[in-house]
Amino acid sequence: MIQFNNVAKTFRRARVLDGITLNIGLGERVALIGSNGAGKTTLIRCLLGEYTFDGTVAINGLDPRSNRTVVLGQIGFVPQLPPPLKMPVGQLIEFSAALCGTDPLRIHAIAKRLGLDLESILARQFVRLSGGMKQKLLIAIALGRDAKVLVMDEPAANLDPEARKIFFDLLAERLEDATMIISSHRLDEVSALVNRVIEMDMGKVVLDDKVADAISLTATLTCRIVLSRFEPAFAKALDGWKFTSHDENLIWEGNIAGPDRLRFLGIISRYTALVSELSLAEAKT
Repeated sequence: MIQFNNVAKTFRRARVLDGITLNIGLGERVALIGSNGAGKTTLIRCLLGEYTFDGTVAINGLDPRSNRTVVLGQIGFVPQLPPPLKMPVGQLIEFSAALCGTDPLRIHAIAKRLGLDLESILARQFVRLSGGMKQKLLIAIALGRDAKVLVMDEPAANLDPEARKIFFDLLAERLEDATMIISSHRLDEVSALVNRVIEMDMGKVVLDDKVADAISLTATLTCRIVLSRFEPAFAKALDGWKFTSHDENLIWEGNIAGPDRLRFLGIISRYTALVSELSLAEAKT
């Protein structure tokens, strides 16, 4: 689906990409990781046809520079930093749908699944939305088209736990017909979403490894936590996860999305002094 062949890019004599060669197949979910300056963003911009470069890039056999309109119609892109658009939300949806020939109602439907109340914000400028609202709308625009390639930069960073679960479900629906590239500074932030890890450093690929899918994107885990004592900070940390408590707030029970387990355990690890028992098990269907 995606081919990089000896791709190199230089800015002011600084070699930012140094002979990148990669083949990424249909259905692969790739974590593109590396520190700032590793070359991740430059590689993505070459893929999107924004830069000239040495070597070749092809998406489904097409050059993203010479066939930019066609190629961009096959790509759903979620940037890390939302653009400062003053366009009203309703107009942005109509404009984005027209660019790729999709029905704007598809974008509306996905936004609503993510928990975004579109009717109340259609006339509001995009730039005036909260961070979470912007993220949900950008995801809806990216997934609302028949994109063969999804390029996402830490797409779930501003989502609440419920929206993250729905986001995982939406990605699971595209596993058979889309290739995904998810860029991040840290592997632990995207590890739940991917089955291949590509690490870049100083413009080169230093790691390319396929990983087993430990758990499906649609899995749900039941969780039970027993505390030795209760502290309000623990309850605040679980805000948004919809856990219930009993026995004077010493026992907490709830469900989490399987792919969110590492993120959830990272939060709970801050309270190890309080936790006397913790169990996670895949929910029975």
